[in-house]
Amino acid sequence: MDYQQISIEKHAEWRGKIEITPRVPVDTREALSLAYTPGVAGPCLEIQKDVDKSFTLTRRWNTVAVVTDGTAVLGLGDIGPEAGMPVMEGKCVLFKAFGGVDAVPICIRSKDPDEIVKTVSLIAGSFGGINLEDISAPRCFEIEKRLKETLDIPVFHDDQHGTAVIMMAGLLNALKVVGKKLSEIRVVTSGAGAAGTAVVKHMLNMGVRHILMTDRFGTLAPGEDWMTPAQAEMALITNPEGVRGSLAEVLPGADVFVGVSVPNKLNTDMVRTMAKDAIIFACANPTPEIFPEDAKAGGARIVSTGRSDYPNQINNVMCFPGIFRGALDCRASQITEGMKVAASYAIASLVPEEELSEERILPEAFDPRLSEAVAAAVVKAAREEGVARI
Repeated sequence: MDYQQISIEKHAEWRGKIEITPRVPVDTREALSLAYTPGVAGPCLEIQKDVDKSFTLTRRWNTVAVVTDGTAVLGLGDIGPEAGMPVMEGKCVLFKAFGGVDAVPICIRSKDPDEIVKTVSLIAGSFGGINLEDISAPRCFEIEKRLKETLDIPVFHDDQHGTAVIMMAGLLNALKVVGKKLSEIRVVTSGAGAAGTAVVKHMLNMGVRHILMTDRFGTLAPGEDWMTPAQAEMALITNPEGVRGSLAEVLPGADVFVGVSVPNKLNTDMVRTMAKDAIIFACANPTPEIFPEDAKAGGARIVSTGRSDYPNQINNVMCFPGIFRGALDCRASQITEGMKVAASYAIASLVPEEELSEERILPEAFDPRLSEAVAAAVVKAAREEGVARI
């Protein structure tokens, strides 16, 4: 099936995947007077006295902005904000379908971090949360950091943290299958951009101790002059032995490979150099760093990709609707590291130990329990960390 061509035809038929529908009637003079003027002046004045009432007297409590500048859309790269709109609409559909969250696409005609931060800050009063989407590295790091510092509502870059949460859920269960411990494994990554950085930070937060990050120029290590400032920071918290070399040179003996880079970065011979019962996360999309059959031929025990036609799919829809559902439900001021850790454990817990296998380390993306389980874990963590406001 030619999904892209059929999708073009369907998009032309749909003319948009989301729409606004009224929640109240305006079919009588009285109804109109309550929903709009003169009655609406009452809630306006209540919010003027207490801005927090915007969460109880409007739909703000359940509304998220999906924000992009169109610079890193899917695997298509910098195609512009308007061209990214179909993806942003699709994301909004997923928010509603999987988490009951209303979401609005915001496509910004600027690549300037200052302008993007200012734009989002100025419109934040309309939303209960901000989901950053398809913004290229390293600008995405700065934009997210500054918005977190500026806003009192959750800011979440799903390309980074959603991927990290799902991958760690998969790793937790994969390690149960192969009988290894988080604190003892050796991890090597390919890709030191937005997703790679988030995955590694999340791994460290969850107890992984030995991680080497590689980029196309080699392994991140202090003093390498080719690293970006963000990569230089990562070099200080990874690679405890100061190892240098290419992916092929540092991979031997690794228990886990994490690919968030480019297609065909890993081959069967390289997998053969890894430790016994190796675990592979090859998440370049749509063509992974290595296909599962080739990884298995090299001795890998468990293989996960971003594709839906193979087992163990890393699919962010398992994560972001539930995380925002939970954050909105307790009116969290931010999404903390503890909330993300809780989300990973919640997702992993949906596969009972007796059902774990090489082909099943994650629940299905359509598992109806996902959003509720993740949301409940996120709310609990938010309250424990003091960022919940209700």
